[in-house]
Amino acid sequence: MDERILIVDDEKDMLVLLKRIIEEKTNHIVETEYDPLKVVELLRKHQFNIIITDLKMPKMDGMAILDRVKNIQPYAIVVIMTAYATIETAIEAIRKGAFDYISKPFRKERILMTIDKAMEWQKLTQENITLRNSLKQKKGFPPIIGSSPSIMSITKMIAQVAKSTATVLISGESGTGKELVAKAIHYHSNRKNKPFITVNCTAMPEQIMESELFGHVKGSFTGAWKDKRGIVQEADQGTLFLDEIGELNMAMQAKLLRLLQEGEYKPVGGLTIKQVDIRFVVATNQDLKKLIEAKQFREDLYYRLNVINLHLPPLRDRKEDISILAHHFLKKFNFLNDKKISDIAPEAISALMSKSWPGNIRELENCIERGVILCRSDTIKIPDILPQEPVAHTSPLFDHNIYTLPFKEAKEIIIKSFHNKYINWILQQNNGNISKAAEQAELQRQYLHRLIKEENINTEIFK
Repeated sequence: MDERILIVDDEKDMLVLLKRIIEEKTNHIVETEYDPLKVVELLRKHQFNIIITDLKMPKMDGMAILDRVKNIQPYAIVVIMTAYATIETAIEAIRKGAFDYISKPFRKERILMTIDKAMEWQKLTQENITLRNSLKQKKGFPPIIGSSPSIMSITKMIAQVAKSTATVLISGESGTGKELVAKAIHYHSNRKNKPFITVNCTAMPEQIMESELFGHVKGSFTGAWKDKRGIVQEADQGTLFLDEIGELNMAMQAKLLRLLQEGEYKPVGGLTIKQVDIRFVVATNQDLKKLIEAKQFREDLYYRLNVINLHLPPLRDRKEDISILAHHFLKKFNFLNDKKISDIAPEAISALMSKSWPGNIRELENCIERGVILCRSDTIKIPDILPQEPVAHTSPLFDHNIYTLPFKEAKEIIIKSFHNKYINWILQQNNGNISKAAEQAELQRQYLHRLIKEENINTEIFK
């Protein structure tokens, strides 16, 4: 099907200009409309890939058109265009589903780049509809939530690898959903009707790890008063998910390597070698290559595990998913707490999107659960979800008396005040983590550390 673009603007000269720019550089079909009231009729008659609409127009503004598009053609992409750009309207337009926000005057390269990105995004979205439908929630199985490119890529990868027998290594920070991805791989594999067993390598004491995994025979050690089946035997024909694999000691790593290579193991105290058929999925929040360099992880085991690698991004790198996740958790905790909260306030969503989320999705889930419990109306507001969040006040960095000082002295005071306020804010956003704060501020860590020292700021108070 030909890609169709609709441009809506009450200035006819702008319509002519945009149509010429797009048609000269692309093969897209471009339609224009200067009367916004006729847009609904056009949307009902023709399918459009992209709608580019001016924000400020008589009769019907761009935000109203955005609403109509989402109701009539939910998969169409909307780009808002305006000479009245403000951060508030940009956030509101994107929150309501706009793909991008362009300020007038603009360069033609900006328009063409936005169209290319929008077309690419729409193609990726359409390709993933089938894949995402195949990964829909089963009974007792939570869905993978998000529409960011990284999550769509992971969803596509799950669909590709699930049917294979390859070992999958899932990496990512704590709270990013590694176990959820492991379950998705299992429940969409040929082993979906067989056991899915999780072993948390951090939670299981080393002294009982071997016995728990491989089982033991009667009399093999004090307390072994009867034979015991191990987790490995229970997982036969199914999937074994080893969470935090980097925590395994070297002795257990050697035994796991044999199990992976040969499908063989021996119960503790046993003489008979047993065979199993298991699909392995493992996860870690550590850098296994660094553990190998430190002689804490076997290199041969790493290469045996790292057949398929799925890296889950932290929530701070997929902030476009925060609103979707927050509303998903709202539905979940409404049900669990027998509440009927209908929405999350726009300013609360903005507050959620401004946080760095060191605890990732798990932290966001806890935040929304708290909001559902504390909310006393039909809409969750900032105090419900972030009760300890300081209220932002817009106060000047300096008072008018600064103008009575010499220029050099006044400049030094202003710079020092800015440094102090900015560093305190950025450290608060990152819970006192200097490396993360430097990354967010786009500063060298050493430079930020020097500023902290100069301002005599105690980073411990933010942790």
